[in-house]
Parts: sequence; C-alpha cells; structure tokens
Amino acid sequence: MPGIVVFGRRWGIASDDFVFPGSFELFVRVLWWIGTMILFMYHKGQFDCNGRGVLHSYLVGLLVVLALIILSLCAIVYVSAQGTITNPGPRRSIPALVYLRALLYIPELVWACLGAFWVSDDSKGCDPATVGAVITAVIASWIILLFTALGVVFVFDPLGNPRPQPAAMEPLGVRDMESNEGNQFLSTARSLAVKVWESRLRLLCCCLPQDESHRAAFSSIAQLVSGFFSDTDLVPSDIAAGLALLHQEQDKMEQSRDPDVVVDHTQNQQLPEPENHKHWQSCLTLPLCSSKRVFVCISCRSRAAEYDIVGGDHLGCHFSSILHSTGLQYRDFIYVSFHNQIYEIPFYVALDHKREAVLVAVRGTLSLRDVLTDLSAECENLPIEGVSGACYAHKGMCQAASYIYKKLVNDGILNQAFSIAPEYKLVVTGHSLGAGTASLLAILLRNSFPTLQCYAFSPPGGLLSKALADYSKDFVVSVVLGKDLVPRLSIPNMEDLKRRILKIVSNCNKPKYRILLQGCWYELFGGDPDDFPTEMDDRREEELSQPLLGEESLMIRHSSSYQSLASDDSPAHTAAHLPLFLPGRILHITEDGPSRRSCFSQVRYRADWSNEMAFRSVLISPRMLADHMPDAVLRALSSLTSERPFSLCPSSSNNSQHNTI
Repeated sequence: MPGIVVFGRRWGIASDDFVFPGSFELFVRVLWWIGTMILFMYHKGQFDCNGRGVLHSYLVGLLVVLALIILSLCAIVYVSAQGTITNPGPRRSIPALVYLRALLYIPELVWACLGAFWVSDDSKGCDPATVGAVITAVIASWIILLFTALGVVFVFDPLGNPRPQPAAMEPLGVRDMESNEGNQFLSTARSLAVKVWESRLRLLCCCLPQDESHRAAFSSIAQLVSGFFSDTDLVPSDIAAGLALLHQEQDKMEQSRDPDVVVDHTQNQQLPEPENHKHWQSCLTLPLCSSKRVFVCISCRSRAAEYDIVGGDHLGCHFSSILHSTGLQYRDFIYVSFHNQIYEIPFYVALDHKREAVLVAVRGTLSLRDVLTDLSAECENLPIEGVSGACYAHKGMCQAASYIYKKLVNDGILNQAFSIAPEYKLVVTGHSLGAGTASLLAILLRNSFPTLQCYAFSPPGGLLSKALADYSKDFVVSVVLGKDLVPRLSIPNMEDLKRRILKIVSNCNKPKYRILLQGCWYELFGGDPDDFPTEMDDRREEELSQPLLGEESLMIRHSSSYQSLASDDSPAHTAAHLPLFLPGRILHITEDGPSRRSCFSQVRYRADWSNEMAFRSVLISPRMLADHMPDAVLRALSSLTSERPFSLCPSSSNNSQHNTI
C-alpha cells in the first residue's frame, strides 16, 4: 500500500509493516517487564542500600513505562494486521498509534538516564545482582533507542517531503488518505527523484573519480532508476509480497504447462559439439586470486611481468589465474588487458592451438565500473552494413564493444594473432556483461571475419534490437541456465514485472504479513503453491475488462507499462522503451526432474533449443541469481557432456518442434 504519512511526510514503510517489528519488540518488552517485576517483588519494594529511594522510583516508573509501551505495541500489531495491501481503511488509526508510541520514547529516555545515574552514584552497598539487573535494563533501553533511530534512518524517504493533508470529508477505504497524498506528491517529484538517485550513486561510487564521464553515467542511470516506480505508490515490502505471490503463481502455471511445448527456430542449423561450449566456458575464468589459486599466483608472478599485460594485475595474480583455468601457455597469449573503466572492460586475446582458434575472451561484471556499464541500459544506434531494419543495442555494452573493437583492429592485435596462425578461425566469448559485449563485438567484426563464432554464456536479455538479434543467429550461440535472471533482464521486462506485481498485489485479499510468512515458508520448505484468494472472486464478467479499484489506487499517473486486467500476459512494449532481445541462437539448459530436490541428490540436466520470446518475462525463483554464476553454467555443461555426449545438431527428421539435447 502507499507509504504511511506521519510527522508531515511520507515514509518508506506502510501501515501494515508494523506486524513483524512490533511483534519482536513486544516479545522483548514482555520479557523485560516480567524480569523487572520479579526483581521488584523479590525485594518487596524495600531495598537495603544507598540510593534506595531512587532505585525504588526507577523500578516503579520502569514498570509503568514498559506497561504503557506493551499496550501501545499490542494495539499497533493488532491494527497493522488488519485489512489488505490495497485496503488500508481498517488501519486508519496507525498514525495516531505511531505518535503515541513515539511519545513513550521520552519517558523511556528519562528513565534510562535515571538508571544510569543510580548505577554511577548511588549503587554502592547494593546487591550485585540488583546492580547488574539495573545495568542490563539501562543498556537494553539504549540499544532499543539506537535501533529505533537506525530504523527511522532506514525507512526515511528523501522524496517524502511535507504535503497537504486530505480534506476532512474525503472517504476512507481503498482510496485511503495515504494514496491520495502519494498521488499529489509522486506526480510532481520526478526531477527531485533524479537528483536523489544521482546523490545515491555518487555516494555508492565515492571511490571512483568524479569526472565528466562518470557524472554522465550517473545522470543516465538515475533517470532510468528513478522513473521505474515513479508511477506507483509502493513500498519495498509491497514489492517483496508481490514477488512471493508471483513465484507461487509461476510455479502453479509451470506445473500445469505441457512440458513438451518448446519452440525451435533453428531446426536446420548446425551447432558445434557440446565439448566446445564447455571448452569456451572454461576460458572465462574470473581474474581473482582465490585461496585455491594462491600457489599459482605466487609461483608465476615473476614470469607474468615478461608479457604484454595492460592495466593493474598485482603480482601477476589475475593472469596466473587465467593460465591455471584455461590450461594455455604464456606463449599462447597475444594481448591481455586488465584496464577497467566505465565502458572499458578487461579482455584477452590468445591462440588456442587445440581448437585452432584465435580466442577473444571478455570479462563479466567484477567492479563498480562494470556495474555502471551494465546499468547504462538506454538504446544506442548500431548501424551494421547489410542489416535491414532498426539497429540499436544496449548503450553500455555497445560502448564497451566499440572500445575493444578499436583495440583489436586499430592497434593491430588481431593482425598480429593471424600473422602467427593465419589458418585459425576467430572465436569471441564472454559471460554476463562479457557475453553481451562479446556478441556486439562479433557483430562489429562479422564483415571482416565471416567465419567467426561467438559463444555468449548467460548474456543479458536487453541487448539487441530484433533486426540485430536475427542477424546474429548465424554466428552467435547463447547459453542460458535455468531461471537465470540476467537473460530475462531488460527495461520492458522489468516494466512487465512491475505490472504483474501491481496486479497480483492489488488482487490478493490476504494481509501482507500472511503473504510474507507463507512466502518465506514456501521458499525454505517448498510444498504446494498457495492458492491465494483474490478480489476477483466475486466480480461480474463485464467488470473483468476494468482494473480493480485497489490496482488503480497504486497508480500515481498513467504508465506506459500498465494494462488492464483483461490484457494478456505478454509484456507491454511501447515506444517509451524499445524492445531488446537475446543474441543469436539460444541453448536453454534446465534441470531434468522435479523443481524441488534433495540437497544431496545428483542434478541431471537437459538442453533445449529455445527462442528469444521464451525470455520475455522475469521468473521469480531462489535460483534466479545462482543460475547466473559461471561455475554453475560450467557444471551444467560438464554434466551434459559427460552424461549425454550427443551432437547439438537439431535433427531435421524430427517432426516436432521440440528438440532435446
């Protein structure tokens, strides 16, 4: 629901977000009150030591203050648990309860000071256990006050500046006062939001030089991020609840879907053996001096300096890690660059004599500069000779590919490599950011090297226009594992995810705390997806073409991504955000077997030819990040090659459109 409005501003917490923190504090306060009462009754109100009057007053006052706090917390937890996310009417008294709870911090602070004064001056001659109990109570008071202050900082919304209160006669209910106030505020806060996000990015990247290129990147990313949820009035817990609901809804749909429906659009095109994929994936070592490679770094650092290595490589550790992972020799490397700036990412060029290839490997995300390159997700024109249709691509990766292209061509690096091995073919590869950059680099090099091949492992989904994606199918192979988030990540897909969150959150008629509890249980222990009742259960057929009132209340202004409940499940691609696609032909590797398995069971994989339309929606899963890791992709490829050493060539005799490797 909309953020709560107290103390004249909107906060990043809703009125139904007090259930869990309130319950935890209530538990602590009850134990505290019981302990204080036991101490008071043990002495029967009579203390035989110095400062007995102060101690008696402190304990009596503490019991009263704790009792008032417990009563206020009970009221807050009970009221906060009422209603649903988009129906905050039953929680209209939460702001008043928050004011009451805030006032109780004043006597608690006074009593904490009083207890500290007694311990420091008047506790001589008293029972050590009593003194220890008072010290514990004082420390507990200060800890709770400290964590409360940290919580206030955490939920502080820099965009929630003071706004006018609603009219006294305005009706409550689904369109609560907080939603209307959010409507008045967020519709005019775009420029301020951009400035806030720019400040956050500068603070996050304070270690980077604040030059013109960095400021331009900060500004571009801030405009993108600030506008994503600017047309909604949601708080982070609403998004978490929506993701929990979406995960279970997607699992229900997956269980009911025909498992054999996979579209293959590369039926007559041949791919290399699976060992090739595994081999090129093994060339994508992250240049990190991990503990198991320390011996390599130490033993090879003196020799690494003899070769042409550009950029920082402390003690030759990164290059030695590459040698250890790839199995190549020093003499096989033509050029190695660890230079890393925005739009300029590390890569190397080497000769692979076993595969008779000149290999260009591009590193994935491994620094703040790489993250800024990833987040520069605007479209940039990339005209390619011989390609008809709109040609554009991800700006950050397009810039990175242009940087490497100039290095390879203008500096004569490829000429040097092919002068040594003129009969070799050119292979470009990368993972994640490196995969996207490698695909664009392959497109730039294609006219000069018609036989080149590109292997993109876990590439980003928002990469190429449709024309360039179709053009790349002849020489780019994308490998995607499971429910990896990155190949499904693009601005239109994120807009679609936002639209789905709005719909499912506004439709569910369960309170948020139950959604989050059941969602956590489902993520940890599995089970059947919960069949959440929705507000649509009692709606008439003719009403299904209109959005719910609760759904409308979450929309601050018209959104290009928003569609009514009657719309289909496909993402809304509008002129505001141009659609971008995965590169080349797509090999989708999934676990063969049930989605829930024992941690000790052996995983078996299957590989299917897929197409870019299968990745037009973000899938919520605990493995959406784990499946992106390069070691997970390599493990899946190793399993495929060891268990099913078959050709990846789609069979032309297969009449069905489904082709399993």
